[in-house]
Amino acid sequence: MSWKHYIRVKRVTQERQYELIRTPVITEKATLGGEHGQVTFRVPMNATKPEIKAAVESLFDVKVKAVNTLRQKGKIKVFRGRAGRRNHTKKAIICLEDGHSIDVTTGV
Repeated sequence: MSWKHYIRVKRVTQERQYELIRTPVITEKATLGGEHGQVTFRVPMNATKPEIKAAVESLFDVKVKAVNTLRQKGKIKVFRGRAGRRNHTKKAIICLEDGHSIDVTTGV
């Protein structure tokens, strides 16, 4: 077997785990994903999929099937006549294995 067949397991420190999972996204679209075993979280812009998977599995004691990420550009908004820009954000959509669930209404 070549070295490509080995999957590298990403080690994430306890401190980094809490930094990775910032807040759950509570929107109509995100809650509809809950019916299909999906949970959406805001994550830092430099977070990687293996890090996010490792953090969610250790913090919530669940089995993650897949992690999808998206980067959302900040909107330009006008407030009191001055143009400003919202921050860029990154979201992670976590697909959980059957039988696992995360209740985002409770704290970690």
